Order: sequence, then C-alpha cells, then structure tokens
Amino acid sequence: MEAVLDSEYLLSVMKKFINTPSPVSYYEEVNPLLEKMAGELGYEVSFDRKRTGYIKVPGRNQEKTICVGAHLDTLGLMVRKIDSNGMIRVRNLGGINFNNLEGETVTVHTRDGRNYTGIVMCQSHSVHVFDDARTLTRDEQSMVVLLDEEVHSDEEVKELGIQHGDIISIEPHFTVTEKGYIKSRFIDDKACVACAFAVLKYIKEQNLVPSCNVWFAFPHYEEIGHGGSYVPEEISEYIALDIAVIGGDHAGSEKRVSICVKDNFSPYDRELTDRLVKCAKEAGINYVEDIFYRYSTDANAAVRAGNNLQAAAFGMGTFSSHGMERTHIQAVLDTAKLLTAFIL
Repeated sequence: MEAVLDSEYLLSVMKKFINTPSPVSYYEEVNPLLEKMAGELGYEVSFDRKRTGYIKVPGRNQEKTICVGAHLDTLGLMVRKIDSNGMIRVRNLGGINFNNLEGETVTVHTRDGRNYTGIVMCQSHSVHVFDDARTLTRDEQSMVVLLDEEVHSDEEVKELGIQHGDIISIEPHFTVTEKGYIKSRFIDDKACVACAFAVLKYIKEQNLVPSCNVWFAFPHYEEIGHGGSYVPEEISEYIALDIAVIGGDHAGSEKRVSICVKDNFSPYDRELTDRLVKCAKEAGINYVEDIFYRYSTDANAAVRAGNNLQAAAFGMGTFSSHGMERTHIQAVLDTAKLLTAFIL
C-alpha cells in the first residue's frame, strides 16, 4: 500500500521550522517548537545533554531499535569583533559561502534575549566608492554586519547588549511556487525534519506500528560535524535524513531522492543501504544511488565517534546547497515515502 502523506501539512511544518532561527548552538527557539509540534500529534519529546530531541515510537520487534536523524541546526554567524565605527565582524558557523550572503538580512540574538536586525555587507560595499568593490574576496575578513540601529561606535553597539559570541541568524525567504519548487535557505535540513513529522502524522493517523522501535532524533551541531556523535547504546542503525547535493559527478536532481552510498568520510553500510534501495524500488520511488564529495551526515558522525552501529543516508536532491537552496515537493514527498516504507 502506497503511503498517502499530507503534503500541505509537510509544507507547513517545513515553513515553521525554517522560519524559526537555529544556527549552530542556538536551540532556544527551535527546541520548544519541536516539543509543540510533536505534542500536537500526540508525541512526547525527550532531550539528551547535547540538546538532541528524541521522539520514540515503539515497534513490533522490541528487541531492535533504530534511529532516524534529521538535524535542526543551520548555518549562521557569530559576533567576533565590534569595530570602532559600530560595524560587526563575524565568524562562520558551518559552511557559509559569503558570496551568496552579501546583502542578506540577519538578526543578532543576544544572551539576554534581545534581537536586532541588520544587513551583511562587504566592507567595499559600493562600486561608486571602492575600486575593489567587485574584486575583493568575500570572506570573514571582508564581510561586516551593519545594524539597523543608530550606532556609530563599538560602545554604542555594546550598550544594546551585543557582545562577542552572540549568535547571528540569516533570513531564509521560504517560498513555494505554483510548479512545486521550494526555494529557501535551510532546506538543509529542515525539509527532512518536515518529512519526519509527515511520517509521524501518517503512522499515528493510520494506527501503524513500525517493524522495530524507531527513535526520531533531531540533533544540533551537524553543520560543524559532531551532531550525531553521541548515540544511545540501544540503537543499532542510524539513518540520516539529509539533503542530497546536485552537480558535478552527482546523479541526482531536484525531483529525485538520492541514496548516499559514500560521503567524504566513508562508504555507508552496504547491507543497510541495500535495504533502502530495495524499499525504494518496491515503493516506486524516483531515486538514484550516489556518492558525495565535501559532504557528510550525522550517521557517519556517529560512526566516526566509535558507536557500534550501521549507518545509511538519503534525502531530496537540493540545488545550491548552503546557499539559497531549491528543491521540489515531489522529491520531498518521496523522501518521506521512502522513510515510511523503510520503518514499516
């Protein structure tokens, strides 16, 4: 039986999570949303000491427990210095490409809960003024945040409560077109979070029981490589839901699911990957098998950390990863359908 998932619900969940800031290490807003969304479906969320949230679904085989991980953290920035003129210098949280960030609206989140908007600019910000406006490399040394406040010195910025180490989130601009294309920052990995919730909703409404215990995990710190490094002892398989990259030697597209066979660290477990491929074929999923360069997931972070488990990964093809990303609702729905087929 083909899983008929609620696409409107999936998109609404994706939008809510994407519009809730959660740069690496900033979980204060998104973890409460996780609890709220789970509670609306009748599930409870527990957290480990790394702030990873878990929704635990009992299965028919109580002797086996698997983990399905979709990370909540996104790319972002951190205040590293406040210049004497009031402009903020930043550090990268994750794999930011400053070339596609210039001119973007951002929000500075202070430790005492205040928020201030601003804009990311190159220090040589205008061709009318600077000879190197077109040629200066966009990186941490040349990019600044200009606050939308009347501040002209470092002391005036500090009086707002902004300090070194404050988190800076980036405006996502979530959009869905009439043709089903989804455009936004942070499709990585909140599209996969939405897939997990669409599956949770489906199995709850249909009174379905997974073949074994399934722990849906929502880690932080994936974007810097250690999100899935801790895994509870009872878990024997870790399946990472994460975006699939497009371009170069890759075989995927925005309308297909990619099953990752190898990333920049290691091949994934062959037998577990074989099961995913079999499920994709039987469920009629439009999929490809692929290997990814400059890419890793929480599943292989778990392997790298020495956990005794099998790892696998799959997700929707996504154009322009770590920038203004684009995918298609068909690949997102097929990702959720593959997950449904696998856990059942």
